[in-house]
Formats: sequence, C-alpha cells, structure tokens
Amino acid sequence: MTVESTLQKLNELKLYSMEKMYMDQMSDPAFKDLSFDDRLSLMIDGEWLRRQNSRLHRLMTNAQFKMSQACVEDLLYYDDRKLDKAFITKLSTCNFVGENQNVIIKGASGNGKSYLACALGVSACRNNYSVRYVRLPELLDELAVARLNGTFQKTMKVYRKIKLLILDEWLLVSLDEMQARDLLEIVESRHMTSSTIFCSQFDTAGWYEQIGESTLADAIIDRIIHSSHNILVDGKISMRERLGLHS
Repeated sequence: MTVESTLQKLNELKLYSMEKMYMDQMSDPAFKDLSFDDRLSLMIDGEWLRRQNSRLHRLMTNAQFKMSQACVEDLLYYDDRKLDKAFITKLSTCNFVGENQNVIIKGASGNGKSYLACALGVSACRNNYSVRYVRLPELLDELAVARLNGTFQKTMKVYRKIKLLILDEWLLVSLDEMQARDLLEIVESRHMTSSTIFCSQFDTAGWYEQIGESTLADAIIDRIIHSSHNILVDGKISMRERLGLHS
C-alpha cells in the first residue's frame, strides 16, 4: 500500500488529524526512532483531541450563549455577592444535569445572573451536554409563531431534546393565558427528563402573579421548584457598574 493510498483512505474516513500526523511522521526522520505502537498512539491521541474540540465547538455554537466567554473559573466572589463557591463548583461538575435537576438563579438586574448561567452552560458543553440559551420573551415569541405556521410540535421537539435549557429574563413581564399555556408545555415536556436554569429577578413566590392564571401557575411552578437548586446573587453594587459592562 502506497503512502498516497493510505492518506486518501484516512481522508475518506474523515480521520483528518491522523492524516496530518501520518504525513508529519513520514516527513520527519525523528519519528523513525519511535516504535509502531508509539507512533500509532500519537496519531490516535491527535484524532481524539480533534474530535473532542470539534464537538465542543459545535455544542458551544448551538448553545447561542449570550456570553460564550463565561466560565466558572472566572467568577468573582466579592463578599457582598454572597455566592457559595463550593456549591457553585459542585454545580459546575454538571451532575445536576445528569440527574435532570434544575437551577434557579435569583437576583436584581445587573448582579450577574446571566453570566453565572452561561458559565454553568459552558461547563455543561465541556461535559458533552447539549445546551441552549434563550430569553423567555424570545422563546414565547418563537412558540407563538410556531403555532401560527403549524410547526409548534416540531419546535417543541427541539426544545424537549436539549439537555440543559437556560431561560433568561424568566417571568420578567406578565404572561397572557396563551403564553402561560405554552410555558406549561415547555416545562411539562422537560420535567424529570432534562434540566433548566431559570434566571429571575423575582423570588418564586412572585412567579404566581407574573404567570397570572392560578391553575396554570400552580402546574408550572410545581414542576420546577421541587427539583431545583437555588442561588441568590446579591450585591451592593451591580456587576455592570463594578466591571463597566454595557450588556
């Protein structure tokens, strides 16, 4: 078998990193001192790393993070924020995702709820979980459009399959009855099968008024609070003011 034939087959098999490393080994005399097993191991490790990086890039792109640069390692634990570093570090292992649990992040506007949620989302991507970030108003608009054009069930299927859904601006504005029904569809379809991070300026007691219709509010909230971890992001100074953020 010729070198050209081997390279062609590696390319056809989409083993692109192995193809490149094989070319490097053939052109660099230093590799001749290595055993066959060592050379093969180097090629396999390179291909594995390429695929891991490619998968992470795909997961990060599909997540549509508001802050794709967010990471748990860069969180700022100022005393007035009252963040439990050990607890957040534990959440960053994403065991809560594997166990289909939720996280409720509460705090005033500008205190860093979105950054923390995105940081946990990035950790989930690193752990090979599918993630999607979306503002609740945008999600409700998307579902309303889907109802009109007959793609509601198809859209629901997409959101049902996402392992970790990040809902920002959770109940920031009051819902009408149809929005509340659509929200129940989302929550019900994901209940006990996947995880959601809710970013809210309101304590859970204030969710009832924002949802409106009492029966729907009970159904939605009951499916969330009993399987959720709670984080309060406090702060005497908002993170936007503290860091000069403009988003």
